[in-house]
Amino acid sequence: MVLEATMIVVDNSESSRNGDYVPSRWEAQQDAVNLVFSAKTQANPESSVGLMSMGGNTPEILTTLTTDIGKILDGLHRTKIRGSSHFSTGINVAALALKHRQNKSQKQRIIVFTCSPIEEDEKFLIKLAKRMKKSTISIDIVAFGELSEENLKKLEAFSENCQSAEGSYLAVIQPSSNLLSDSLVTTPILGGDGSTGGAGSGGASGEGGESGGGGTSFEFGVDPSVDPELALALRMSYEEEKARQEKDKKAKEAAEGKSELEPVAEGDEKQPLLDEDGQPSGSGSKDKKDKGDDADKMDTA
Repeated sequence: MVLEATMIVVDNSESSRNGDYVPSRWEAQQDAVNLVFSAKTQANPESSVGLMSMGGNTPEILTTLTTDIGKILDGLHRTKIRGSSHFSTGINVAALALKHRQNKSQKQRIIVFTCSPIEEDEKFLIKLAKRMKKSTISIDIVAFGELSEENLKKLEAFSENCQSAEGSYLAVIQPSSNLLSDSLVTTPILGGDGSTGGAGSGGASGEGGESGGGGTSFEFGVDPSVDPELALALRMSYEEEKARQEKDKKAKEAAEGKSELEPVAEGDEKQPLLDEDGQPSGSGSKDKKDKGDDADKMDTA
């Protein structure tokens, strides 16, 4: 089981008020943070999780690295929605918090939730990503809400330059009727196969395989023997999301005319083209002949 120190960075900017994710972008993040904390601490009881926000005037550490879910929930409760997002500054502050972790044997990871426009340019983000990689910090990004082409291009460039042996993933979560946490379960960040839901720029681990490059052998990073209820909940969320996306995919293919056509029954290939009278041997001519026979019979009668 992987021993990690994880800083979760939430986006509490004004953009998080939007209700395009159930029940809102901010509340969707709160639910997802709870899930991430449970997955990380269940994967290894000695792993610790911290929380910080990157909205408002400046990023703020809400909870230092801890194994107490109560402190994480308290930090979320105290967070106010305000201002704009500070993506790069938030990552730098999170990296500083990880540097001062008490257990130096813990591997470092940052999970960033972002639903706002990225103000920094691509070159600056690439430079930041390379610095994080040099510091052996893995960074997972959960992109939702603001999914413009420009925003995704910046995030993809950042994620690609973060790649390391420990894995850094970019999960792009589209709006849907499902919770953000349900979609997150299907991504490599929480041990999903990455074939549905978001996009994992760093590659996707197999279903039931390693979680985000972490090396744990438990599905979704949770030992069923330790917490069977959480393991079952994660599995159900994964299956529901996968089934929903398969349904959407089929509906889209049908709308585009790509659905499979019904097989057409073929006639008897050995049937001659002409009958004994030199007429076409199709069903029509047969019917015609039969009708003629019936007429003769009636006349005879």
